[in-house]
Amino acid sequence: METKAAVRALAALAQGTRLEVFRLLVEAGHGGRAAGEIAEAVGVAPATLSFHLKELANAGLADSRQDGRHVIYGANFQTMSALLSYLTENCCARDASRCAAEPCTTPDAAPRRARRPTAR
Repeated sequence: METKAAVRALAALAQGTRLEVFRLLVEAGHGGRAAGEIAEAVGVAPATLSFHLKELANAGLADSRQDGRHVIYGANFQTMSALLSYLTENCCARDASRCAAEPCTTPDAAPRRARRPTAR
């Protein structure tokens, strides 16, 4: 995957509703889901959903097909896999066996922990 395509995909996923929709499409697998089902599951109006699906499609992350009166949307798993590969291709100094076995950290640092909000 080229850097421009990765940026486009990451930008599309950098919005809460689109990320939720994409995760729903991934969960649905290759069968996909009808637009109405997606709108109901995510809790957005059809026009709003159309906007978000268009952004995911423009980034190559979602596809659609006609099924009778319904439009079925699905995740583009090829693009998703290419993005994941792009993000991890240099992981752990390009030693894939280390990445699978342990989290990526600097040699002298402990893995990051979630920050807790401090009282003011």
